[in-house]
Amino acid sequence: MKLTAEISMYPFNENYLDPIKWFIGRLDSYPNIERVTNAMATQVCGDYLDVMTMLATEMQAAHEKWGKAVFVCKFIGGELNLAHSE
Repeated sequence: MKLTAEISMYPFNENYLDPIKWFIGRLDSYPNIERVTNAMATQVCGDYLDVMTMLATEMQAAHEKWGKAVFVCKFIGGELNLAHSE
């Protein structure tokens, strides 16, 4: 089963862009997961377990490296076209 997720990171850090860029860069290291980022959020799509495992791993790594941060996620079972826009 495929999973599409949208995630936003809100670091409790004055220099908030560095943790966000670091997190997005880490998501790029998963070749089996499609990623699209815009000004508001990042969307990812792939096998259900792969996406959930990646998010758990990378959110934990972000908390360990940068401290407190809020992650807001939305999940849709299935594969969405991440290139679609209106």
